[in-house]
Amino acid sequence: MAVRVRIGHGGCYARREMTITRQATCSCGQLTLSCTGEPLRISMCHCFACQRRTGSAFGVQARFARAQVGRLEGRSAQYVRIGDAGARITFSFCPDCAATMCWEMDVLPDAVAVPVGVFAQSDFPAPTASIYEARQHDWVQLPSSVVDHMD
Repeated sequence: MAVRVRIGHGGCYARREMTITRQATCSCGQLTLSCTGEPLRISMCHCFACQRRTGSAFGVQARFARAQVGRLEGRSAQYVRIGDAGARITFSFCPDCAATMCWEMDVLPDAVAVPVGVFAQSDFPAPTASIYEARQHDWVQLPSSVVDHMD
């Protein structure tokens, strides 16, 4: 989200846009990541891999353009898995607390996904997409913000 601020002296105003920067932190605090600007997409994933990775009924992630994501600061480890469609996915996580910080997919080389929970920000925008709905738990209610539904 760009915030417009009017700055001026004596009737002359300049328009400056400030871009939001969000800080992501693992559970123990030793690994951080910053993301600038709004995500390209925020989605809920009901696939079994996300259920296992999060220990929950679904994962919620924000996809950012690679240029919007800073370097991981701190020690990290990686886990690579092959997705249902055969694509390679590399997860970066904290080796101390095991919190997933981000992942990259070979099929989307210009994007980085970040789990929404690592931002610890209750006003983070709501998801607009829900994927792998065939694996969604019967009791899960999707938010009204979800407009894209994919199996």
